Amino acid sequence: MDSEMVKRETAAADDARAVRHLKAEIKANKAWYPTLLAAISMWRSPEEEYNGERYLYLIGGQAFDWLRLAERLCDEIKDMVPQDELTGLLFFDRPPVRLTDAEFKQALGPAKYRAYLNFLYGVLVEQALLMASIYEVRKASIVPLKPEEEAARAYRRVYHTELADLLDAFQKEMKYPHRKSLTLTETKEFTYWLFKYRVKTSEKSRIASDTKKALALMYRKMSGRSV
Repeated sequence: MDSEMVKRETAAADDARAVRHLKAEIKANKAWYPTLLAAISMWRSPEEEYNGERYLYLIGGQAFDWLRLAERLCDEIKDMVPQDELTGLLFFDRPPVRLTDAEFKQALGPAKYRAYLNFLYGVLVEQALLMASIYEVRKASIVPLKPEEEAARAYRRVYHTELADLLDAFQKEMKYPHRKSLTLTETKEFTYWLFKYRVKTSEKSRIASDTKKALALMYRKMSGRSV
């Protein structure tokens, strides 16, 4: 048996143990959200096929999509916890208990927390940067543009390259079939790929100003203020 197979089988065993722990603790009337985080900290597989669907938890081998794993694990306990709390977490990123950054880090463990920060900056902040650029394009345009043209101009503004060329390079690198539409998982992968591309091709001062712009937009949206 080769080392990769051993590694996968060991990870699968740890994952099964995490699921058993999650169910047992909730049956013992433990609070479900901290128990879920404990199960997430125990999980090992970076991705899996579950119910006929690809679940990718570690994007680019670096960025931890913890809510995707939470979605997977919550399917195991959906009949054991309040539905409104599940909906709040999975659809609105609104956990039933608010933790400080230090508490969340402790719950996930240092390695997963670092990977979560990679996801935060490499996917969520990158998405916000693109949205901020679309708003800039919209405000600068004398006449209304179609959404696809707004997006195309935003990509040129941020990456100085055509979207079609970026997508083609991403699909070639990932060995994905060439097509214009992406799945939700592939969109996250593409966004993280764009983040690394931008860091590699931009000046440090530009990276800092872009990050600041994206974080400002995220703050405005979180506080309910107009963009």
